[in-house]
Amino acid sequence: MAFTQNPIKFGTDGWRGVIAADFTFERVALLAPLCAKILEENYGTSDRGRKIIVGYDRRFLAEEFAEVTANAIIEAGYDVILSQSYAPTPAFSWAAKAQNALGAIVLTASHNPGKYLGLKVKGAFGGSVAPAITQQIEALIPNPPQFSASPGSLSHFDPWESYCQGLRQKVDIKAIQEAITAEKLRVFADVMHGAAASGLERLLGCPIEEINSDRDPLCEGGAPEPLPRYLSKLFLTIKTAISQGDNSLKVGLVFDGDSDRIAAVDGQGNFLSSQILIPILIDHLAKRKGFTGEIIKTVSGSDLIPRLADVYNLSVYETPVGYKYIADRMLDSETLIGGEESGGIGYGTHIPERDALLSALYVLEAVVESGQDLGQYYGQLQEKTDFYNAYDRIDLPLANMEVWGKLLQRLQTEPLTEVAGQKVESCDTKDGYKHRLTDGSWLLIRFSGTEPVLRLYCESLTMKQVHQTLNWAKNWANSV
Repeated sequence: MAFTQNPIKFGTDGWRGVIAADFTFERVALLAPLCAKILEENYGTSDRGRKIIVGYDRRFLAEEFAEVTANAIIEAGYDVILSQSYAPTPAFSWAAKAQNALGAIVLTASHNPGKYLGLKVKGAFGGSVAPAITQQIEALIPNPPQFSASPGSLSHFDPWESYCQGLRQKVDIKAIQEAITAEKLRVFADVMHGAAASGLERLLGCPIEEINSDRDPLCEGGAPEPLPRYLSKLFLTIKTAISQGDNSLKVGLVFDGDSDRIAAVDGQGNFLSSQILIPILIDHLAKRKGFTGEIIKTVSGSDLIPRLADVYNLSVYETPVGYKYIADRMLDSETLIGGEESGGIGYGTHIPERDALLSALYVLEAVVESGQDLGQYYGQLQEKTDFYNAYDRIDLPLANMEVWGKLLQRLQTEPLTEVAGQKVESCDTKDGYKHRLTDGSWLLIRFSGTEPVLRLYCESLTMKQVHQTLNWAKNWANSV
């Protein structure tokens, strides 16, 4: 049977494919100059010249793919500033803005399993480009233009230095350092073999307890995604510290493969998704640091976010899922924080880009200044807003794209009127189908745009109700 490559298609953040099958040197060499051309058309100015940042993570062959990317862009007449080492994706977004470049191209597959690699495109402003930009890139692929310019130049840079210096200025680094040195705070960081490795120690200037620091392109057979099923080492490490009678505040921080997404584990060993971290960060930034601005959330974000926004008289703006939509909004509004349920969080004090290391610093600052464990902190926010909630999500693989199409058609032609015994009060179709139910719960059904996968999200009063609703949705999908 002949092998057919999947088309090059940009998803919620970049193009990703299986290495040697879809993601090949030849295709990357074709795509990279097209990205440079569109970046120039959209962000080119007389003072920017034709500079493009190229960076990479710790994936298999990431350095080699970065070199192919750089060479292809140079041959098309652009000047490339190539990273000397792996670094977080936000560091390359930072570099694009700091070095007044047209943008950045980053070789990373983020949280995907080890067999994947990908390519992210960042704009001159320091964030993910809007869908309209990636559509322009895709439109050039069938008939690539000829580049007749003379070759550009190649230079190299350290992606960590300026980036870390910028982040340190945003928090009280000294207070965090003193808490760690005095053994009042223990920081555990699971970097999931990815690009956040060494990051917190570089920022804090003191040792922390880092887990999964080594480079493992196979990701131990899993994926570098900040989800409980991949965090057994971190859970065990924190529970061991608890059993030893350690009375310090303990914070576990989790970074995905390219360090633009974050999760946490509290001092009792409980997993905290960004549905919990975003409200904590809103409270810390608004109450303790006195920041103001709009809160940007995706359609899958917790209802606790607007409740807390009301406490501080802050406005909320809702986008489809995907940080590129948040970044686009951040460019047009004064923003306090922009976050998505999958762990991407960005700030108006920073570039319009999700940044897990900056989020980690703000989380540590919140713990040090409040003197509270993260779980205790979140419980007080629930009391403050009188909103008690639980949340979970599952990704349901489908047999094929034909089943995907049938499910989509059913939702369009036979809208759900009842979910898990609860009447559907409304359905938001901003991104997928978000069903609000009579008991205040909601169920969001979203379709992956690139693979036969159904994404199911639910928030309800208890975790038991959440799982009952998700199981109902799974059975509904499997019945088609």
